[in-house]
Amino acid sequence: MAWEAPPRLVRALGETAPAGDDWLARLPAAAEEAVARRGLTVERVQVPGGRSSLVLLVRLPDGTPAVLKLAPPRARPESERAALAHWAGLGAVQLLEDGARDGALLLERLHPDVSVRSLPEAKALLEAAGTLRRLWVEPPAGHAFETVAERTGRQAAAMRAGAGTDPDVAPLVESALAAREELLAAPPEERLLHGTFRQSKVLSGERMPWLAVGPDPVVGESAFDLARLVRDRVEDLIAQPSGPATTRRRIKRLAESLEVDQDRLRGWTLFRAVESGARALRVGRPTDAELLLEFAGWL
Repeated sequence: MAWEAPPRLVRALGETAPAGDDWLARLPAAAEEAVARRGLTVERVQVPGGRSSLVLLVRLPDGTPAVLKLAPPRARPESERAALAHWAGLGAVQLLEDGARDGALLLERLHPDVSVRSLPEAKALLEAAGTLRRLWVEPPAGHAFETVAERTGRQAAAMRAGAGTDPDVAPLVESALAAREELLAAPPEERLLHGTFRQSKVLSGERMPWLAVGPDPVVGESAFDLARLVRDRVEDLIAQPSGPATTRRRIKRLAESLEVDQDRLRGWTLFRAVESGARALRVGRPTDAELLLEFAGWL
């Protein structure tokens, strides 16, 4: 099996890989082993693919099309497996096996080049929100999923460290951290969340029109999950003179349609935008950081 990891994956993992990490170097051998173990036939590598995993379009021994996804341990593939197993195909891609523990996930084949993002904006938001609603279920008893408090705690520590070296970002970081503290003081619910939901994570399927892929599951309140969707197509929002007003309307519309508190949605949208912008600065993506932090300033 001759192939190369997509440049997008190589670049993204290069930004976050700890010193000495050799997962990319070991990936070809790991992929060959995972394919052989399952008796799969590889059609091609999905390009551009994801930022944290290799996606292979494959066929099962009986010819059924499927997807084999390989991710490094830091991308928490076993957490993704557990969430997909719990959703059991309701609103999310179907897990086709539950036995292997080699960091590879065998999934139903969707239409990888057709996402909700291909629809007009209003329709895309509607379809994405409807998909997200189906994922918000009670977490399994005794679950080992990370909580919103735990995940944002790690992120908050990195944000504080970065703000200390960049005084221009410090006011936004302080506002975002204050919003987090207030939101965590009285969370209204505990649901299993997608964790990284956005329009490009919703693909067209045969079994259902739209299904979510690529979760980084977390347990917490629904507003945290919805917050990432608020800033979808942020580059288009920034380019509009009416960007701030459009964002406020989007928050109101999404909150009302999914029965989420508007103020809580606004608070988590602020935190997640500032966190993403600060992280973009740390890894050397100043253009992305500028867009995200300008957007956060509207909130």
